[in-house]
Amino acid sequence: MSWNPALDPDCPTGDAVDAIETVIVPRARDLGGFEVRRALPAPKRQMVGPFIFFDQMGPAEFVTGKGIDVRPHPHIGLATVTYLYKGRIHHRDSLGTDQWINPGAVNWMVAGHGITHSERTDGEIRKSPHDLFGIQTWVALPEEAEDNPADFQHAGRDDLPELEGEGKTVRLILGSAWGETAPVKTFSEMFYADAILEAGVSIPLPDNHEDRGVYVTGGQVTVSGDTFEAGQMMVFRPGDRISLRAGDQGARLMLLGGATLNGPRHIWWNFVASSKDRIDAAKEAWRAGDWAHGRFQLPPGDDQEFIPLPE
Repeated sequence: MSWNPALDPDCPTGDAVDAIETVIVPRARDLGGFEVRRALPAPKRQMVGPFIFFDQMGPAEFVTGKGIDVRPHPHIGLATVTYLYKGRIHHRDSLGTDQWINPGAVNWMVAGHGITHSERTDGEIRKSPHDLFGIQTWVALPEEAEDNPADFQHAGRDDLPELEGEGKTVRLILGSAWGETAPVKTFSEMFYADAILEAGVSIPLPDNHEDRGVYVTGGQVTVSGDTFEAGQMMVFRPGDRISLRAGDQGARLMLLGGATLNGPRHIWWNFVASSKDRIDAAKEAWRAGDWAHGRFQLPPGDDQEFIPLPE
């Protein structure tokens, strides 16, 4: 589909840059040849809209025989998306889902009351060197959906709305923006998009969402003369019309946001909840390890090991 020319306003000038509420520079963590940068939650910002966790994975290069092995582990109270630029990840979960995550596709795993999953680069992919680069996000569920049954939805790259033209390509991953809606069913109002901009090209933020943020994964962007590099997240004040312009090398961005939830969330390990009691109950269920009859089961086909409850 064609880009709507009306969605390309001039960049803001003068005091418009004050619309940036927070700039987050995540620290890099080396996980043994595999770098992760965590932008959310941050000390001054727990969430952007319902997005409560945002990790950049890589870019990483694995030699033959190496890869990632995230053993089965539990989640509650959230939905996850692992969105890849490069590489493949093998997802298995306790619903019986066995799905490869490929670049540009959406795998929307709703934990709700409880789910267990693993993520690995296994099988044929380890027989040769391979790359991995992508973003992992968690979306906190609204309180009325926290105890919903677990669910999993897959949408291939070609199933997602793509806006292209005037030097930009934008793939809408979740939610609604710029007059388009992604196919995956969500539980609250949001948007999440992957944007590639040629040098000097501008993109507006959707102005129909309360909370909006941008993470730079490649290149650089400017807002009213201030430049933001790869590895930075900007969170903007509600209501202001904002446009970002790519630098001389172009830019790749993840745009995210949506309606804020009814209150902050508690986070402990892989659990997100509106109350500590929900997290304490999930802790006890995982510690009990009753895979046959308990709250959590292990993924079929990957049930020989798991990550124990942290001390």
